[in-house]
Amino acid sequence: MELLGISASNPFSQKTFADSLKLPYPLLSDFPDMEVIRNYDVLKHVGEAKRPMAKPSYFLIDKQGIVRGKWMQTSPDVFPNDTFLEVARELEKKF
Repeated sequence: MELLGISASNPFSQKTFADSLKLPYPLLSDFPDMEVIRNYDVLKHVGEAKRPMAKPSYFLIDKQGIVRGKWMQTSPDVFPNDTFLEVARELEKKF
């Protein structure tokens, strides 16, 4: 199993952010086209300028590329990992 993060930020911002948090997984940049963000239907526009960005969301994708779970963060609180990890563990047992 592999964990990846992705956002609409440029690669330099991604690296700075990941380094500041000492993340144990890679952050990928979907800048500037936001193709992945659009394909996974998590694009939103923010503020008066309607700046495009990704909705906070989590996808569980198996080795064959099939989406096995999708969670959308509905509040600014930290996303609870319990459900996500439980589904990931069950999926890992199957494959």
